[in-house]
Amino acid sequence: MKKLFVLMAILAVSTLAWANSILINGAGSTFIYPALTKWFELYSSIDPNIQFNYQAIGSGAGIKQITVKTVDFGGTDGPMTPDQMAQAPGRIYHIPLVMGAEAIAYNLPGVGGGLKLTPDILADIYLGKITQWNDPRITEQNPGINLPNSAIVVAHRSDGSGTTFIFTDYLSSVSPEWKSKVGKGTSVNWPVGLGGKGNQGVSGILTQSPGSIGYVELAYAIENKLTYAVMQNKSGNFVEPTIDTTSEAASGVDIPADFRVSIVNSSNPKAYPIAGFSWLLIYQNMSSNPVKGKAIVNFVKWAITDGQKYSGQLDYAPLPLDLVEKIQKKLEMIKY
Repeated sequence: MKKLFVLMAILAVSTLAWANSILINGAGSTFIYPALTKWFELYSSIDPNIQFNYQAIGSGAGIKQITVKTVDFGGTDGPMTPDQMAQAPGRIYHIPLVMGAEAIAYNLPGVGGGLKLTPDILADIYLGKITQWNDPRITEQNPGINLPNSAIVVAHRSDGSGTTFIFTDYLSSVSPEWKSKVGKGTSVNWPVGLGGKGNQGVSGILTQSPGSIGYVELAYAIENKLTYAVMQNKSGNFVEPTIDTTSEAASGVDIPADFRVSIVNSSNPKAYPIAGFSWLLIYQNMSSNPVKGKAIVNFVKWAITDGQKYSGQLDYAPLPLDLVEKIQKKLEMIKY
């Protein structure tokens, strides 16, 4: 009988814990997925009643789902357009969580890391104007490297992607031809190339296709042991994508009150040129479910403070302290 009472007590506690748990659903950016995964794991020890379910399906899909409220928050690396924001049934806040760099990865057997690329070369590769690895313009920047006489296999995202937004925002800022013919966005009409879904899909193309080149979030490049280029920045310096050079991209930038800002092609001589913020998209008014609204805000407060110390371990740049203070004030304006 005593064992029965103990068992019933355990079941009662378990049932109560399950009943009190809060499931928070999110979807969007694959760029920030490694950071969110780590944060969710750590936060479970702080508030075990909160459970997160995040689908890394691309920023474009994340924007669509938060707009129609099929998720509690979205993730994006490309800010919503004015038209997209107007379609939402309420005001949406863009909350920066991390900064990240996009590595220009390549698969060239026999060629190690450190290949130097300039903005015009990268743009013309993606425009389909440079098609061979031993093109004179590439070899001129890389004396001493025996580049193969082989075709360049261009890889890009096939889904709506904030990673694509950052990349095409960069190309639009350095190439007038790209800006006029293709432009920037989470999805564009690619002149050439093979599409892969998510950073994982592009990484897969790069791994499986000798002669390929593609853009992926730095954490994915490192995780998949991809070789990546050294990019020439606006000051003419060749810079590797690192945590420090990503942080430099945001240094001195005037960040607007809504946090929707581009940091590509920075004029900072130390900055890596293809970098951007990754935002959480949440409604300013979450009073329809105050318990869930408060839980989301508490998690975000933790992520932009204590959570930032884990950013470097995941190859993201932590947020500047002055920006964290601005975000904290913005969070106080959320209704729940």
